Amino acid sequence: MTSYQTSIRTSPWLDVLTTALGPVIWGSTYIVTTELLPPDRPFTAALLRTLPAGLLLVLWCRRWPAWGDWQGWWRLMVLSALNIGVFQALLFVAAYRLPGGVAAVVGAIGPLVVMGLVWALDHRRPPGMALVAGAVGVAGMAALLLSPGARWDMVGVAAALVGTVCMAAGTFWSRRWQSDLPVLAFTGWQLLAGGVMLAPVAWAVDPPLPALTATHIGGYVYLSVVGALLAYALWFRGIARLPSVAVSSLALLSPVTAVLLGWVLLGQAMNGVALVGMLVVLGSILAVQWAMSRPVAPVDLPGGDTPQS
Repeated sequence: MTSYQTSIRTSPWLDVLTTALGPVIWGSTYIVTTELLPPDRPFTAALLRTLPAGLLLVLWCRRWPAWGDWQGWWRLMVLSALNIGVFQALLFVAAYRLPGGVAAVVGAIGPLVVMGLVWALDHRRPPGMALVAGAVGVAGMAALLLSPGARWDMVGVAAALVGTVCMAAGTFWSRRWQSDLPVLAFTGWQLLAGGVMLAPVAWAVDPPLPALTATHIGGYVYLSVVGALLAYALWFRGIARLPSVAVSSLALLSPVTAVLLGWVLLGQAMNGVALVGMLVVLGSILAVQWAMSRPVAPVDLPGGDTPQS
């Protein structure tokens, strides 16, 4: 038995709690962006969030993908686009065209997308409880965040849907295409490549940065060091140790955290329906984790390969 297999079997809930810190940290992104950063520069914020963190991790780890491994480089570029570049760009498009509640509810379908990928490509039917809990999570998110007058901008909805599919696919394929690189190096290369992809978008779309204050600099440093370097390292560590369906469900903690921070720090109202919705979301996350922690017999694929979920 390998040490990796031992860690999976002996401490799955510790891995769940550690991985959950990533989405919890991401939940602080909204309040940091609105309260600490200069306005109307979403792609610049995404760029400064990812590129410096990736560069720091790559320089710190000093581990390079094998130059002759073209398949490995191709996979790294695909994952960088799905998890960082394309996802971050679409995330901010949706954020600027949709109310936060609508964007979060659309994003809540992510666990269901991952379950569909696992079922279709790995030939593993997710447990019934996980499917039901994923659907209940979407309903709970709707109760938590949707208001009766929510505005459905179709461009924003399309961006949120495609962004959610990108993140779900990135989570699934990161699990399937596990790299020989250490987690920190693997995280750093994805952040670096994704940041490079965002650079021309930020240059073409956003206005130049104004003279930055200490508050602005502090916000950007937080987003990069804590919101990207630390959070993504925890996220990719979880992908390597937990089923992709279990990891994807933890992403629902991000909007929940955003709502709690808005309530505590900004005095934003939260009524009884929203509280019930929050409890339903948390219950659905726990149900998915419990369902995916139960052993499932592997299904042999043609050629003798055993899929990973």
